Amino acid sequence: MLPPRQHPRSVGLQTSLSLASSDAGGSPGVQEPGSNFDQGNDSATESASSRETWPVETNCSDAMMVKKVDKEEKECLEPQVIRRVSRADKLSLREIARERVEVISEKIMVMPDELLEEIKSELRLILEATGGSQHIEEFLHLQKLVQGRVDLTAKTLARAHRVQLEIFVAIKTGIQAFLHPTVSIPQSHLVEIFLYKRCRNIACQSALPADECRCEVCTTRNGFCNLCMCVICNKFDFEVNTCRWIGCDMCSHWTHTDCAIRVGQIGTGQSVKSGAGNTEMLFRCQACNRASELLGWVKDVFQHCAPGWDREALMKELDFVGKIFRLSEDPKGRKLYWKCGDLIEKMKSGATESTACRMLLLFLQELEIDTTKNSETEEAGHLISPQEACNRIAEVVQEAVRKMEMVAEEKMRMFKRSRLALEACDRELEEKAREVTELKMERQRKKQQVEELESIVRLKQAEAEMFQLKATEARQEAERLQSIALAKSEKAEQDYASLYLKRRLDEAEAEKQYLFEKIKLQESQRAPQGSSSGGDPSQMLMYCKIQDLLKNVYNVPGKAEGQQSK
Repeated sequence: MLPPRQHPRSVGLQTSLSLASSDAGGSPGVQEPGSNFDQGNDSATESASSRETWPVETNCSDAMMVKKVDKEEKECLEPQVIRRVSRADKLSLREIARERVEVISEKIMVMPDELLEEIKSELRLILEATGGSQHIEEFLHLQKLVQGRVDLTAKTLARAHRVQLEIFVAIKTGIQAFLHPTVSIPQSHLVEIFLYKRCRNIACQSALPADECRCEVCTTRNGFCNLCMCVICNKFDFEVNTCRWIGCDMCSHWTHTDCAIRVGQIGTGQSVKSGAGNTEMLFRCQACNRASELLGWVKDVFQHCAPGWDREALMKELDFVGKIFRLSEDPKGRKLYWKCGDLIEKMKSGATESTACRMLLLFLQELEIDTTKNSETEEAGHLISPQEACNRIAEVVQEAVRKMEMVAEEKMRMFKRSRLALEACDRELEEKAREVTELKMERQRKKQQVEELESIVRLKQAEAEMFQLKATEARQEAERLQSIALAKSEKAEQDYASLYLKRRLDEAEAEKQYLFEKIKLQESQRAPQGSSSGGDPSQMLMYCKIQDLLKNVYNVPGKAEGQQSK
């Protein structure tokens, strides 16, 4: 049995694709019978593996998502005249699918990238069928328009705009990945995909027929690729290295396990190795109609691919193997079905992936040994020649040696894995010990730093207290000096006021004396005149002013003495 294939190419994007199946035998102008929109009519037993998805491997160096547009194609696609296009000039998908290639190409060349992206987004929504039956009907109408055209030849498509060609290919294949912004496929490849001369799988893109295969399937089915597509459903996916795909030992064509179960290509039949009288589970290839046994296929898959599975994937594969052998009528198939169920229960109870895989492989080896013993028991009653007996003994010995070598290799691999795991644990322990030592040293350094910081803090607190005390003393001294200055200021003001009042009093006394002398002089001079004239009114007024002035002068010293007493 062929081991599970490694897909020839892969890319890093992960999203779902819509895909129309290839025509079973028609010309490129005939509509493909199946599409992603009629998958709801498929049998309920059809596996999810028949859905087409993006590959999940991202480490392949030959990823086909690299933008490889030739320079000549860029130059021929580059518009020479740029003008503004209004929304009213926007093309519809039906116009692109119906009108002549040259006319649409000229209109697309002058359209801005935003409008082109809107057209592609509109087609992506239709392919996703988010609008229900309306989108499905629109897609079928567009597909009918494109597939009904006879002018879409290689020469005509070579003159088409790149966006126009991507839309044509997406409508014809039903794969929306051709419209993805990050996907760029050479225009010549797009033309070949449209004309069924290249595989529509973006991660494969092999020239058709792949490997120059001349079988009936590859020569009569448009767009079929025997490297990545199922012989039954014509679809591809990327669930490689699993039990979801079965490869034929004779013609190397691939089939979904689900599809083979659904159409009856997997079932109990006469043993290929043991001959008449013995039955086992067989897979019959639809391409070459030859049978292959499935026990060895399961063993090969688990030997080569199980190390790359995680716990969930291993449980799914065990469940899938149980699904394959559920209807088995031979004892070995029934035992394998029961064993898969038992291993699933053990894994649910806590068994590891390696333990479950090892138990399954040992179980398959025991089934092979039991088959050999049974065949020897059946032939024990027949007389055989010495040479045949020796040959059979040699075969049994060689088989036993081969089994022992396989067991020894498995044990050696287990020993190496255990030793590597032990060495890894030792290294990890050493690293952890170094980390612990470094953490202790770092902790000690941090502790010392904390103690230093605490001493600095205490010192700063003492300095702060000292400065606070000095500030308090300085404030008290300032208040004392301020009170002293205030007292001296008040005393100085009082002394100044008393001195000022004393000088004013002296001046008033001097003026009073001067006026008094003057009055006496005037009275002495004018006394005779007054007796004769009876008195002058002006002299009487002047006398009254002098009396008022003297009263004011005598009142000022009284006020000054009152202020001093206060």
